[in-house]
Formats: sequence, structure tokens, C-alpha cells
Amino acid sequence: MVYSPDLQSNTPEGFYLMAVRRTGTNNNWQALSPILSIFRLNPEPATRFPNYLSGQYIALRRDDCKLRKKVAGHDGKIRYVPDLDENGAQKVGPVTHSYSIASAPFETHQKGYLEFYIGLETDEMGGTGRLTESLFRVHLENDNTVTYFDRITGDFTLEKRVKSFESVVLVGTGTGVAPFVSMVKQLHHQVKDGKKDHRQYTLIHANRTYHELGYHLDLCEIESSKAFDFVYVPLVSRPAHSRHPPKSVGTGRANNLLRKLFDMPLKEEEDLAQAILVNSQVEKAKVTLSKTVKPTLPAHLSEESLKARLSPLKTVALMCGNIEAMNEIKKVVESNQIVFEKEEW
Repeated sequence: MVYSPDLQSNTPEGFYLMAVRRTGTNNNWQALSPILSIFRLNPEPATRFPNYLSGQYIALRRDDCKLRKKVAGHDGKIRYVPDLDENGAQKVGPVTHSYSIASAPFETHQKGYLEFYIGLETDEMGGTGRLTESLFRVHLENDNTVTYFDRITGDFTLEKRVKSFESVVLVGTGTGVAPFVSMVKQLHHQVKDGKKDHRQYTLIHANRTYHELGYHLDLCEIESSKAFDFVYVPLVSRPAHSRHPPKSVGTGRANNLLRKLFDMPLKEEEDLAQAILVNSQVEKAKVTLSKTVKPTLPAHLSEESLKARLSPLKTVALMCGNIEAMNEIKKVVESNQIVFEKEEW
């Protein structure tokens, strides 16, 4: 998912035209770290959530959000700062934001809830605001309600994006893995119900630490079942901060792992070479490279086995995460003749 920095909403206006606003409840909150959590939303009493496909999204809203506003700095760069009232206090008001659904459609059908994997948003100064700050307070207070718009939409689905490709590579950074968790769980469920899928699926999920790898155990279990051709590649970019991650976890960032698999230099190596070429900020580039965590694979995987799943022209890569990561991975995979698809609104 591409998270828009808009103050009011990141959802297309047309989303609301045919959607009823309802009030759901959050009765299950799993904190993975101070800034990452998984939560379940139950629908308004006597209602059900609409049917949906894995990869789609829904708009959520809270009315007690700390508001921010867009300002242009002296350098022309756009920043988002607290929106203050005449007394210097940060304004509070409604914010609507859309989130990819991490639960699988069969889970919602059977159990009723939607599940989300969210991160606490912060600004450059470390301040919090917008919708996630309010959501992170829901489970700590008496008010556990979350407003939602009763419409689920989006075309970032296997049905729309995979087409006739034989191999599907899913790349999620941070909470961007959410739509792929839904896809993998739904595929696993369908296979158990007798609906075969003969494609290869490879999920690369990169986060900072082992404890922030949402759904890690679930995905390991699905991979181990061998119900369908699925390989799970979890990575941590800060292994020193992970408490003895198991051998099932690799290291580095998703873009650099893909670069390694394609026999390309690391992004930081490429940046250093460019800095030397133009004779600008060479020392800074050297320091950045020295701090870069080199990509390694989980113990049960080999480079050769993953390279075999990246056949040019037969593979499509679906990416969800922050914009910079998506642009970098787009460059890497397209330069190796792999079709690139990303979630954006």
C-alpha cells in the first residue's frame, strides 16, 4: 500500500459515495513493538463486512486524531507539522485513512472480523499524529470503537495482477506485507479445499527486527505444509537489535537481497561508485556502505533455489511498502525483465 501524507484522507473521493459509515469495535490488539501492532475490527452489531478479495482495502476513521498540516520549508521541501490552535495546542479532529486488509476472505466469512497490520506514524521530529496515533490509543482506553466505511475495494489482487505468469514474487516492506498475508492465507485455504494453484509464490518480507515480522510463525507454518509451491523469505535489517533470531530469518533489506540474486551490486555500493564518479560526498557514501547490513538468506534456502524462481518474462513482482523502497525494487526487477506491479491509489 502507498500511504499518502494527506491530512484528511488518502482515499479516493468516490470511495465514500456508495459507502455507509458504520461503527465497529476493536477487541483484539497484538503489540509487536511500540510502533507496530496487529488488531482485529468487528463489524457494527447485526451487520457483516462486505465480501472482498485478498489485496483490497477499506477506509477507517477516528474523530480524536491529532491533526497536522502541510507546510513548505525554506528549501521548498514539503513537511507535515502539528496544526496548532490560537493557544498553541495541537488541534484534534477526524482523520480517515485506508488500510490493506491482512485477514483472508475465508477468515472474515467464518469469524466475522477484519485484521490489520499497522505502524505508528511519526513526523521528522518524532511527533505522532493522524489516524494511527488514535488507533494505538484505542486498546488502552474505554472507547474501543473505530468508524469504517462499509465498502471494500481496490484492484491490487492476484485476480487482476498475476494474469498468466508462472512465478509470483511478493515483496512487502514493514506493514506493506499485509495484502500478501491475506493472499497467502487464502491460497492455503483454497488448496486445502481442493482448489489447486500451479504457480510458484515467493514472499519476501523485510522489517527492522525479528519481533516486528508480523505473521512470521503463520507464514513459516504455511511454507512447511507444502500444500502449494510457496517460499517465505523473512529479513531483518537490524539483526543486532533482534534477540537471537532463529535460522529461519535472513538479514538485510529486500532491495539488496534482490540485487544479490540478480548479481547486481548493493544499492550502497552503487551509490559509492556514483559518488566517486562525480567526486561528491564520497566519504558519506563510504560510511553508509560500512553500516549496511549485507543480505543473507534463511538457513533452509539457497541463492540457486531462489534464482530459479525469478525467470525473466515468466515472473511478476508485486510490491507493497514505502514509496522509496518500491521505486528502488521496480528499478531492480524491471532491469532484469520482470514485470513490476505495485499498490497505489
